[in-house]
Amino acid sequence: MAKVTIDDVAKKAGVSIKTVSRVLNKESNVRQQTRERVQKAIDSLNYHPDPVARRLAGSRSYLIALLYDASSAGYVMDIQGGVLKTCQSENYELVIHPCDHLANVVPEVHNLIDHLGIDGILLTPPMCDMPELVMALQKKGIPFASIAPGDRQFASATVHTNDREVSAEMTSYLASLGHEKIGFIIGHPDHKAVGNRFAGYKEGLERSGLEFDASLTAQGFNTFESGVECGILLLRRENRPTAIFASNDEMAAGIMRVAHQLKLRVPEDLSVVGFDDLPVAKQMYPSLTTVRQPIRAMAETATRLLLGVLRGEAPDGAPLIPCRPQFRESTCRINGET
Repeated sequence: MAKVTIDDVAKKAGVSIKTVSRVLNKESNVRQQTRERVQKAIDSLNYHPDPVARRLAGSRSYLIALLYDASSAGYVMDIQGGVLKTCQSENYELVIHPCDHLANVVPEVHNLIDHLGIDGILLTPPMCDMPELVMALQKKGIPFASIAPGDRQFASATVHTNDREVSAEMTSYLASLGHEKIGFIIGHPDHKAVGNRFAGYKEGLERSGLEFDASLTAQGFNTFESGVECGILLLRRENRPTAIFASNDEMAAGIMRVAHQLKLRVPEDLSVVGFDDLPVAKQMYPSLTTVRQPIRAMAETATRLLLGVLRGEAPDGAPLIPCRPQFRESTCRINGET
């Protein structure tokens, strides 16, 4: 069976090949009635653009790159899912490129752009919090979009969430359960958005009439292992916290492991809260009270913003997609009541 071509689509829709191309590229200068007719022809013929032919026919590669820190693999899986969903609907291909954020990534990214002819780039934390990388992309004239940057001034196309506000809400929730000694595991210092969660924790304490006590906090690095280390530090204290809020679910899982080793019951002896709502939050026992971060939705929105910029559209503000608390089995009142 012969492969369906763009010529076949144009003939069936009664338009020019250029018009079909404009519809495929989501360009705005096509009448809605014509767009619908072309899309109907595409669907009926089951037409899929040839990516090589598209690149040869124009100045674009129809490739975008997703840059992420190699140590953030768990977080990035949902990001990839959201980006891929949007790319497929827009007939773009995705290059997934891990980086070491502790190294000088600018030459590496320059090489990626020049070698593959990347049209645009998506930055995830902490890559979007690296001024030298952001300024290098601006200087090179490469469109980019940032997902949850800690500093909003660097990127023109950004998607945010309410890390600080929801962390204050979760801290207040723990206080409402009667907890006065609420510990906190600080996230990786290079992730500025995660730092907003620590600020929210302190805000929640103040809102609940509790004083901030630095001895109830520990520095984590967004890994299960660092959660274990912080758990040992806080839970072996004589005056230990009765609740601990960790900046992500992986560190919260580390806290729960230490609690189990020390014969502390969760939640009767220790309430534990995480952040992100990764699959492990529901899979562990007891299930983890946490904050659901809309990672896929943020990734889809950022990708749409980036592709819009590539079509010459100006970003329409900086969308905020809110996080939501998820109350499960790992928290209860200070007297053990659920």
